[in-house]
Amino acid sequence: MIFFRRRSSKTPLDTVREWGIGEVLRVSSPVFRNAGRIPDKYTCTGIDISPPLKIENIPEDTVELALIMYDPDAPIGVFYHWLLYRIPPDKNELPENIPKKPSTNYGVQGVNDFGNIGYGGPCPPRGHGTHRYFFLVLALREGVDLGPGANVRELMDAVRDKVIGYGVVYGTYSR
Repeated sequence: MIFFRRRSSKTPLDTVREWGIGEVLRVSSPVFRNAGRIPDKYTCTGIDISPPLKIENIPEDTVELALIMYDPDAPIGVFYHWLLYRIPPDKNELPENIPKKPSTNYGVQGVNDFGNIGYGGPCPPRGHGTHRYFFLVLALREGVDLGPGANVRELMDAVRDKVIGYGVVYGTYSR
């Protein structure tokens, strides 16, 4: 595994809130409740597939959605597990097990901090306590001009001044 190191503890949610964007979307998962434990199936302990997500209350003028999954409790700082962007706004349900390919029917995927395209599930160090995993969904007023393989900095730069709302759900996991 490759782990990209960073020192920042500032999360994408912090940044979006600093931009003055309001929480208007409702994000949920049928497999864990907000602040509940993410089932092993969706982690490195299980088969490491993306969990299903439901996105509601998408603003009418949304052109695209973007999803950023991250762990703010990682010992190296914020650790990014999944970047999915250029999501059509009519994709208000993301099924489990979105393929770990650059382009999918649900959007384009970036590189996570494991160094891979697509989803990389919760995998905190053993004995490091309970970590939180945020699934932040951004509604965008215009599309982003990013191909597959973007990192989180490139994605955040691309969405700046385009976000019209966000929603978030988080789950927990420990080993």
